[in-house]
Amino acid sequence: MIRLSAGAALGVAVAAAVATPLSAASAAPQSTPAAPTAANSAAADHAALGLSQDEKLIVRNVVTDRDGTQHIRYDRTFKGLRVLGGELIVEKSAAGKEKGVIYNASGKVAVKSTTPKVSEASAESSGAKKAGYAAKSTDGELVVWAGSGSPRLAYDVLTEGVRKDQTPSKLHTIVDANTGAVITSWDEVKNGTGNSMYSGTVTLNTIQSGSSWLLKDSVGNYTTDLNGATSGTGTQFTDADNVWGNGSASSRQTAGVDAQYGAEKTFAYYKNVLGRNGIWNNGTGARSRVHYGNAYVNAFWDGAQMTYGDGSGNTHPLTSIDVAAHEMSHGVTENTANLNYSGDAGGLNEATSDIFGTAVEWYANSSADPGDYLIGEKININGNGTPLRYMDQPSKDGASKDCWSSSLGGLDPHYSSGPLNHWFYLASEGSGAKTINGVSYNSPTCGGAPAVTGAGRSNIEKVWYRTLSTKLTSSSNYAAARNGAIASAKELYGATSQTCKSVEAAFTAIAVPAGSEACDGGTTPPPTGGNLLLNPGFESGAVNWTGTSGPITNNTGRPAHSGSWKLWLGGNGSTSTETISQNVTIPSTVTAATLSYWIRTDTAETGSTAYDTMKVQIVAGGTTTTLATYSNVGANSTYTQKSFNVTSFKGQTVTVKFLMNEDSSLQTSFVVDDTALSTS
Repeated sequence: MIRLSAGAALGVAVAAAVATPLSAASAAPQSTPAAPTAANSAAADHAALGLSQDEKLIVRNVVTDRDGTQHIRYDRTFKGLRVLGGELIVEKSAAGKEKGVIYNASGKVAVKSTTPKVSEASAESSGAKKAGYAAKSTDGELVVWAGSGSPRLAYDVLTEGVRKDQTPSKLHTIVDANTGAVITSWDEVKNGTGNSMYSGTVTLNTIQSGSSWLLKDSVGNYTTDLNGATSGTGTQFTDADNVWGNGSASSRQTAGVDAQYGAEKTFAYYKNVLGRNGIWNNGTGARSRVHYGNAYVNAFWDGAQMTYGDGSGNTHPLTSIDVAAHEMSHGVTENTANLNYSGDAGGLNEATSDIFGTAVEWYANSSADPGDYLIGEKININGNGTPLRYMDQPSKDGASKDCWSSSLGGLDPHYSSGPLNHWFYLASEGSGAKTINGVSYNSPTCGGAPAVTGAGRSNIEKVWYRTLSTKLTSSSNYAAARNGAIASAKELYGATSQTCKSVEAAFTAIAVPAGSEACDGGTTPPPTGGNLLLNPGFESGAVNWTGTSGPITNNTGRPAHSGSWKLWLGGNGSTSTETISQNVTIPSTVTAATLSYWIRTDTAETGSTAYDTMKVQIVAGGTTTTLATYSNVGANSTYTQKSFNVTSFKGQTVTVKFLMNEDSSLQTSFVVDDTALSTS
């Protein structure tokens, strides 16, 4: 479920892992969701991906472009157990040819044993303790956890109850089934003609039942009155003359009008603008419950319905249209990328709801609540008339961040959402001072990045929806968001379009490092000159590279050269061998090819004997050529760039390989970043 944080934010909570980006794919001008008609392709994809017979693929949903390209999102099982964080997206041409794969947890998700060492009762006790409230029920399920680190056997413990602030809770706690350690946790409750309080006189699509009218439309969006209760479905609002509320809190119907109006406009926006047939993409509306609890200063989505409190003193229901659309958009995220509510993914999740909450407000085009780039400006949750968040300069709320950094993922998602909100504003409207719809904005760029030219909000909304629905997985980070959004912009509008250039420039302006995707004529990852390596700076995690699990990391124990991810080989202080490699074809037409990378080394060894080594190699046609060997002798903890002429390999498919061998005592760390195989 999704909720509003009483201090300053609309909120959410979900589930886990480190994501990987998709290679560029051809697309139609606009993508439209489709029913999962590709279920029969699971067996073929299982074989093509080289998964074990213990793993099964289950279609979650399918998005089909107008040219027939399909984006099939799969969940996985291992020996009948659900794999949490094991989802992947297969992109196929209309002819059924695989074009690309996005993994949340790359490769196989096997565990050595499915027999737990920790009892289910013990795991459930840990879940109840983590919840910190009197649990109404606690239930554990044995699963494979692939959301972070190496896949492991675990329990998914669901604890249900009510928190001290009256918010209901459905807390998932992941407990290691072999050690009993709590791995992570998240809550399903993600915070979060009528006369309305915030949008003036509005038209509602009500239906008649006998002599009464129902606050309900033809697709099933309907609103009920909880009358202060904190459970149950509430009582359906009815009215004799189909004129609802009086525009103030003195009428109980007023909050219902705003909630119903928000639900109807959100449904219409997703269907008419983005081609999505409601939250679940099945044409079904959702229930909205108002008058929850007593002076409850929050709203939330619980996976099935919207719920709104009446605010401080029960005078400001949290039912403004951007809040309503924000919360219901958590439902859309839950049913597409299912972004976790932690790390970078948590910020992306929260910002997605801000983006589409803003989009719906503009779409509604109410003179009483004109479109703007402010979040929650009508509900006065801060008590001083200020909005919850500012998209042009998120830091104006005192806690959100304007720019991405490697430490961003440690923040509350309400604040780590700042950079993506900032990106949305910049890509839509551009940087600098301007007045839009009567509101003054002044959006900066980060770190001296160039000014940004906006491409228009309408285009950027579509780019982000395509990114959410076809490129991101549960633990995608800002690097994956950059790659995915640029790929989406190219697919929808073309690599030379202003939209693509604005999307790319806005990510640069919020300090997200360049990745493997770039617009034609836009910025490219250093060095320039046609980098053939994919994910060259490792910012998308272990995607595009194969080998030992673990060395590609954002662990802060060693610095990255740029961004937060790097290749950290060694550092174990024990006998070990680690390899990371990528296959690449060097065109026969190039005149020059250069392999380069940045490297730093540090060691606990002493003396002039090379105990630990790392080799950089090119493997071609069964022959291995070692370009360089590094060891504990002469370790240099300052990053240095190394370059090698590999033109002799043109016309061949080669393997770029990093091979590390460490002896039984004292560590040596070989850290590599910002690789490139550039050609001219």
